[in-house]
Amino acid sequence: MLPHVDVVQPVGSDPLLAEALKGLDVLPPVDGGAERHDSVRAGLDALAQLPEPPDLVLVHDGARPYVPARVITDTIAALEQHKGVIPALPVSDTLKKVENDLITGTVSRAGLWRAQTPQGFSFPLLRELHHRHRTALTDDAGLLEHAGHHVAIVMGSEDIIKLTVSEDLMRLDRVMDQNQPPMLPRVGLGYDVHAFAENRKLILCGIDIPHERGLAGHSDADVGIHTLCDAIYGALAEGDIGRHFPPSDDKWRDMDSARFLVHAGDLIRSKGGMLVNADITIICERPKIGPHAQAMRERLAELLKVNVSRISVKATTSERLGFTGREEGIAATAAVSLMVPDSGE
Repeated sequence: MLPHVDVVQPVGSDPLLAEALKGLDVLPPVDGGAERHDSVRAGLDALAQLPEPPDLVLVHDGARPYVPARVITDTIAALEQHKGVIPALPVSDTLKKVENDLITGTVSRAGLWRAQTPQGFSFPLLRELHHRHRTALTDDAGLLEHAGHHVAIVMGSEDIIKLTVSEDLMRLDRVMDQNQPPMLPRVGLGYDVHAFAENRKLILCGIDIPHERGLAGHSDADVGIHTLCDAIYGALAEGDIGRHFPPSDDKWRDMDSARFLVHAGDLIRSKGGMLVNADITIICERPKIGPHAQAMRERLAELLKVNVSRISVKATTSERLGFTGREEGIAATAAVSLMVPDSGE
């Protein structure tokens, strides 16, 4: 709805509603009522309190989670000529009257249409009718019909599935999968190094590791999380960890790197993507990583909100060669695989 309207007024009191609307530019939800028409009236009354109440209003059922943009724009366009407009589809099946599981007659389907939402109306007229007639109707178009107003139709869509029985969820999943951009694999690589430092805790992959020295760095210097973040940002073409959390900014001093990884995971989800797997390698002579690897996997999975089976943590040494071999610091590499919708850009 948001690209096609000025404001969205959610109606409902389900505790999951706030989470479902998180990040969307909508008005604060108002509580609904015992019946559908009570909920619609509550939404209309809330819109009437805006500094500039709307001229037109669309009423849409939350039980229809998917609506093609064409239906929305066609409904709005038809409101230029009519006080009420609904999307609908002609009935194509033969209709039967049934009593006690026996057919008692056949109903002509000529002129019969299946009503859908969003339904569009003149806002002042619909609100007036809702306050004048507080009777239960299956849709808002019925109010206008009852009051003698003409209601026009625009062609609806078979994709506007009303969730009524569990099988409808499977149909909806198929429709949404067909109408979503294809998911493309994205791979990112990360590499990071931190020198050992005195009087610092050693934190690796979100876990405190017993050791005589920690790692030097602006934050808590968690080399495992830092390289994993870089791999994720790289796969998303979002730069590196320094771009998002610059070491020149004192507010990140001694910061728990878990916060950085939560941000990286949120960024994946904000783009409609998912983490397929992550593989982290810690390079050091000491401490031994093996005894802590499972706890590291579990902590990283918790921060990224994925199953632990998608996270691998392993270690290797550099055979006493180089700075890691001399135990001057710890290095880490990471490889991640993501699935991200193709933006077409």
